[in-house]
Amino acid sequence: MTDIPDHDPATPPEGNLPERLARAITLGGPIPVSQFMAAANAHYYATRDPLGADGDFTTAPEISQMFGELIGLWAADLWDRAGRPEVRWVELGPGRGTLTADAMRAAARAGFAPPVHFVETSPVLRTRQAERVPAATWHDDVEDLPADRPLIVIANEFFDALPIRQLVRGRTGWHERIVACQDLLFLPIPGTAVPDSVIPDALREAAPGAIIETSPASVGIMRVLAARIVAQGGALLAIDYGYEGPALGETLQAVRGHAFANPFEEPGERDLTAHVDFATLGMVGTASGAAVSGPVPQGAFLTRLGIDARAAALGPRVAPDRDRLVEAMGTLFKVLAMRHRDWPEPAGFA
Repeated sequence: MTDIPDHDPATPPEGNLPERLARAITLGGPIPVSQFMAAANAHYYATRDPLGADGDFTTAPEISQMFGELIGLWAADLWDRAGRPEVRWVELGPGRGTLTADAMRAAARAGFAPPVHFVETSPVLRTRQAERVPAATWHDDVEDLPADRPLIVIANEFFDALPIRQLVRGRTGWHERIVACQDLLFLPIPGTAVPDSVIPDALREAAPGAIIETSPASVGIMRVLAARIVAQGGALLAIDYGYEGPALGETLQAVRGHAFANPFEEPGERDLTAHVDFATLGMVGTASGAAVSGPVPQGAFLTRLGIDARAAALGPRVAPDRDRLVEAMGTLFKVLAMRHRDWPEPAGFA
């Protein structure tokens, strides 16, 4: 595998990423889609604030304060029913810190005010987060999280940005999908053959051209968090757009200026994401000894948490935001929870 020079997460990367990628591919050969995606997103998030009207996309916490408030009250309720232990609040990839700021404001009314920890490597976004949650503690990796008390972990639109591996069906078998380069034109092509044993039985005889996506990075992070929750107590809430696999289909996509773009053009200048396989995340949690709830649609989850009552209290001006969260995003986005088996069933899943 060709090495692409890394950078210190405390400082923006130097140089032109497409040129560095092209040079690495020219010297060492095509690279897996997962490596291309990892390099592109590392550069992208390290060099900008991508959120809001002036950015490339908008997440649920930026749409309405209701989203973060309900997540905060969800956590406060779970903590209360667990016996009010001392816990730590953790958000993975917290954007501008909006979700946590709204969540802590709402949860404080219920007596829930834990220390906040952010897992974030982008220096630009860390600055934005510090403006909203100045008392937070930052970590580069989930491995660095404290091990002294239960964790309540929030992962909103986090797993979708982790690198995926793509396998493509050829005429005689399955191949790793790799990225080649001519000048600065990046193209995905079939690469090395992979054994049929890595393909789910139900998908093995798919038609030529079919694609399967997996995310070893997501599995690895979920395994670490599950082990922490099993050992320390607590829970995790993952919210993202996705499906319950295994399934065929390519979901790798790019967004720039709130519009879809070619994911293989201008690496590092557009957000690359892929749909999350919630079935795999759930299986990792269960195999690690945790209890798993869901996934359920985001719309149903927010409705059960009381978004309609909160929208009514805020007045007619928030009706479009409520509809966007519950209707427009309500089916595609899924919610999954993982918890220590001694902790109660979280709200929103029944």
